[in-house]
Amino acid sequence: MRQLTVRGFDDELSRRIRRTASRDGTSLNKAALKLLRRGAGLSAPEAGADRVGSSLDHLIGAWSSRHAGEVDAALERFETVDEELW
Repeated sequence: MRQLTVRGFDDELSRRIRRTASRDGTSLNKAALKLLRRGAGLSAPEAGADRVGSSLDHLIGAWSSRHAGEVDAALERFETVDEELW
């Protein structure tokens, strides 16, 4: 991975990077990279992602036992290995 030195961060940008790092629970470097990629119109790199996002957090604890049973039943067929493919 390449390194790049960037100078001249003003107070507002420094605060934004620190706030992003704190919110995401990441390093200042990762926060700066995230903001740089966003500003450049690039998506986040998929390889090497070390963090699960929070987009599904609203579902935590939201399923009833019935819903969980339905999901388990729907996924049950994926538990069987198709021996013909191996």
